[in-house]
Amino acid sequence: MGASYQEPSSLLLQDLKVTIKESSLIFPSEQTLTNKRKSMFLSNVDQILNFDVQTVHFFRQNKEFPPEIVTGILRKALVSAIDVYEFLAGRLRLNHSSGRLDVDCNGAGAGFVTAASEYTLEDLGDLVYPNPAFAQLVTSQLESFPKDDQPLFAFQLTSFKCGGFAMGISTNHTTFDGLSFKTFLENLATLLSEKPLSTPPCNDRTLLKARTPPRVTFPHHELVQLQNSEKTTVFETTAEHLDFNIFKLSSQQIMRLKEKASECLSSECVRVTGFNVVTALVWRCKALSLVEEEEEKDLERESTILYAVDIRGRLNPQLPSSYTGNAVLTAYAKAKRKALHEEPFGRIVEMVGEGSKRITDEYARSAIDWGEMYKGFPHGEVLVSSWWKLGFAEVEYPWGKPKYSCPVVYHRKDIVLLFPDIDGDSKGVNVLAALPSKEMCKFQKWFEDTVC
Repeated sequence: MGASYQEPSSLLLQDLKVTIKESSLIFPSEQTLTNKRKSMFLSNVDQILNFDVQTVHFFRQNKEFPPEIVTGILRKALVSAIDVYEFLAGRLRLNHSSGRLDVDCNGAGAGFVTAASEYTLEDLGDLVYPNPAFAQLVTSQLESFPKDDQPLFAFQLTSFKCGGFAMGISTNHTTFDGLSFKTFLENLATLLSEKPLSTPPCNDRTLLKARTPPRVTFPHHELVQLQNSEKTTVFETTAEHLDFNIFKLSSQQIMRLKEKASECLSSECVRVTGFNVVTALVWRCKALSLVEEEEEKDLERESTILYAVDIRGRLNPQLPSSYTGNAVLTAYAKAKRKALHEEPFGRIVEMVGEGSKRITDEYARSAIDWGEMYKGFPHGEVLVSSWWKLGFAEVEYPWGKPKYSCPVVYHRKDIVLLFPDIDGDSKGVNVLAALPSKEMCKFQKWFEDTVC
């Protein structure tokens, strides 16, 4: 069916031959620094996301904006940006009195690094394929700073021999979710053009503060307590060898999956969306990749899929669309693997859709209050992390839109990523899975069986 390709890592550039030219800090303006120092509250959603997210944004050559010119205007624009996103120049701290993380908005600075590669942008080959070497285009730890004083935000601009360049951005996940990071990029683009902010940010994280007293009014099967040492978080990396495989789905294939699901849908309350059918497909394939020759004991085991849902418009009152924090909760669907093997595809799509529909204002508040009481984290068999429609590559900078934008991918076998295509089918999607070889073979088999 031509929906999958796997490129041997030996064909990828293992070393991008990047040389760091300068590493420094960018500080807020003097006027901002003279304001009273304060701490920024972090919600219970923010609290569990204390890890770095690294993205790379590749740009073709623009003769009016060579990398050295871009470097200068970026520095200036980032100063203006951290004046309004003041937490980006702060430091993450543990508040010993509350036992919670918060951000000390102390103006200690954001990282800014300039670098150069000995290659051209074309030499890098397929930008969609997860090349571990892309980590060389991002700085998350400044070597001259101790581990407990690292910036929450670091920017690296790497120039290529062709005149193109890459913007590598590392942010601690406590600072942004995907939607608010997209808004940040749009605001940065307007500042680069010396225009007012397109969307002034709302930095008030107390809008997602737990109720007093906390009230857990729903069962939260998607969450597990930290005290349960037998459970591990899906965000953890693994040292075992994993095969990477990208499964390409065209808009036509997604449409056929939607039609297939609609044929056997038992309820009209769940929408058959592109995301729901792709997520249902991933869930089925991941669950059945763990089944040994349809052994009954494996089929009887329960499988739980997790995915993020934006709650800005689901709360009462609604959160501002400009809310900068993590305004996402983990939706879930669970079923025995036997059901995922035998049920019609439409029923699996239905279960996925029911997970999103479950998240009302009261459910969201209950989940936040659960975090207040139990200090837990999401847990399931597989997490679908979607970068598909975030639109990072649609941001218009003075030098044009990115050729491609992507996260730096690490070894996480329980996370399946959804990416947009590059220079192709705008409504298609790339499904990136990383699994042990034996499981990958089964995943691919079930993928092709379901799509065909």
